[in-house]
Amino acid sequence: MSDLPKPYKQIREEFPQVAEAYDALGNAIHQAGPLDDKTRQLVKLALSVGAGLEGATHAHARRSLEMGITPEEIKHVILLAMTTLGFPATVSAYTWIHDELEKK
Repeated sequence: MSDLPKPYKQIREEFPQVAEAYDALGNAIHQAGPLDDKTRQLVKLALSVGAGLEGATHAHARRSLEMGITPEEIKHVILLAMTTLGFPATVSAYTWIHDELEKK
């Protein structure tokens, strides 16, 4: 949990019951449908990009890489955003994922 943002860690430490409930909800959601781990991760990355959430995009790009999802697959998710979100949003997301790709 060392690479997680400090406020995230602080909330989890200060409110452990809430963190536990949040984790349980996340686990239940992941098990509720037929999507495999890789597909779910790419969807979460796309949702983060679509919502314009820089921190979440960083986190899901990082998790994608940890799961063995290739940089090319991650970049494809970003490119798919262009015709829905527009060029500026795609460029922003591209810079966010490159922050993570450059660490590897």
